[in-house]
Amino acid sequence: QVQLVESGGGLVQAGGSLRLSCAASGSIFSIYTMGWHRQAPGKQRELVASVRSGGGTNYADSVKGRFTIFRDNAKNMVYLQMSSLKPEDTAVYYCKAESERLPGYDYWGQGTQVTVSS
Repeated sequence: QVQLVESGGGLVQAGGSLRLSCAASGSIFSIYTMGWHRQAPGKQRELVASVRSGGGTNYADSVKGRFTIFRDNAKNMVYLQMSSLKPEDTAVYYCKAESERLPGYDYWGQGTQVTVSS
């Protein structure tokens, strides 16, 4: 069982930066891929970035070069450093833990709002 809590969202002007944090608590029984997803009003949730237990990363084309995901396994933390923010980045950002050993064992945080204004 994994519990996830996001923080760091807020209002920022276009071109600015934010760092989102996700803290995991509870037992982790297997290897997890950690990721950030976002959902804008009226749209489906989409993958923004993920980092596997072995360190490999994956980014959406729309954020590549602007966002960086990294994790601190000792602290059970995952971060999303966002730079050069655009209004289209506005969304609720969710942290996700996905078991790499047990399909379907996924956990989500409550989300944190990111709003980018011009």
